[in-house]
Amino acid sequence: MKVYNEEQLKIDLDSNFGRSYQQCAISVMDTIADPAIKFDEKGISNYYTEFKKAKEENVYEGELGKKKLNEIVLQIKGKGKNKKYDCITGVSGGVDSTYVALKAKELGLRPLIVHFDNGWNSERANQNIQNIIENTGFDLYTLVVDWNEFRDLQRAYFKANVVDIEALTDHAIICTLYKLAKEHNIKYILSGANIVTEHILPNHWIWGKTDGINIRAIHRKFGEVKLKTFPTYSAFRIELLKKRNGIQTIPLLDYIKYNKAKAKIEIQEKLGWKDYGGKHFESVFTRFYQGYILPVKFGIDKRKAHLSTLIFDGQIRKEEALKELQNPIYDEGLMAEDYEFVRKKLGFSEQEFENYFDAPRVEHDAFEHDKRNIWKNYPALKILRPIWNLVKKMR
Repeated sequence: MKVYNEEQLKIDLDSNFGRSYQQCAISVMDTIADPAIKFDEKGISNYYTEFKKAKEENVYEGELGKKKLNEIVLQIKGKGKNKKYDCITGVSGGVDSTYVALKAKELGLRPLIVHFDNGWNSERANQNIQNIIENTGFDLYTLVVDWNEFRDLQRAYFKANVVDIEALTDHAIICTLYKLAKEHNIKYILSGANIVTEHILPNHWIWGKTDGINIRAIHRKFGEVKLKTFPTYSAFRIELLKKRNGIQTIPLLDYIKYNKAKAKIEIQEKLGWKDYGGKHFESVFTRFYQGYILPVKFGIDKRKAHLSTLIFDGQIRKEEALKELQNPIYDEGLMAEDYEFVRKKLGFSEQEFENYFDAPRVEHDAFEHDKRNIWKNYPALKILRPIWNLVKKMR
């Protein structure tokens, strides 16, 4: 097994994309975490100003937060009157989604709970989800994708050497939420995404979660199993589902004073929730992906973003974050167990797995993908733009 060596990355110009090492004066984001990071004359990164702007524009706390949240709840209940469900939300068993489910119950909402069983849930995650259902009385819809399909998709992403392997799970959940919202005439999706604990997420780490075109392209090149149960929607199709059916996404946690540590205590007391020891470690694969694949293969320690966001929000101090980063990402014994478990479950030989960690990174856009701005990417098509605008108006 290879190991993650932060100190070596600080002096390795190839790994650091040709930049000398620098860390943000306020947070723990640095040139290793994001090669495109920018610093002002005081050594403060662009993430600080971006966080402050995002919080100021999107987060509502105190009396204003209560007022806006009350207005939203009234809208959801009004649109959901005489329907079985007035909203829908996804749960993974983690802190954010569990807390959203708890708040929905306390606010008197009637969400349909959606979970994607991708074959990697820990026993604790399954129990946490069961506790949510038992303590809230909400209905649970579980998306179960054929394991051979999902394994083949993950294997394809390994063979492609792209960074965002978790895009597969995220995409399936997004597609399912919009599909079920349409089927049940639900107008609101409650999201656990939030500014104060999750805002920092470098583009270098991820790919568009709605890009089904990219998923299909990677699978066409490296996959072996025909996809029958896994949903792959284009970003255009998702946007169409959203607009045609009047579906809105509500980041519920941005309307309250959300404190991660306090939220954990609350869901433990009220829902019997149990901690995993890491952000999104409710999945065995996610634990291995964030704790081993990202740092060892891609030089990415996601704790830097999570901790920096908390620093910016005043929930922790930089000294605490630096101390946390000195600890192993997760238990080394468990890491070794996960290494073998993931390798065998995905069907890779020892040599194939070692070769994967030696292979260079390949960008997602090396494969067919959602161009997002077709007029910018294909200037010759600009002549058709007036016709397209007219079609949109007619629609």
